[in-house]
Amino acid sequence: MSGFENFGPPEATRPEDKMECGICWRVYDPAEGDAAGQIAPGTPFAGLPDDWRCPNCDAPREKFMALGA
Repeated sequence: MSGFENFGPPEATRPEDKMECGICWRVYDPAEGDAAGQIAPGTPFAGLPDDWRCPNCDAPREKFMALGA
């Protein structure tokens, strides 16, 4: 069983939550968006397109986990 299976759906996060890639540890910050993926600042993780992938290592959204507050 993968440790990623218990992260929960990204939709369960708060809009302001930063999300961290479980592969390369890159952080998605909604306040910054993702310039490489043409994602506007202010876009919550749950609002990312289904096909969005980590711009650093190409991991799928399911590999991201919420950072603790």
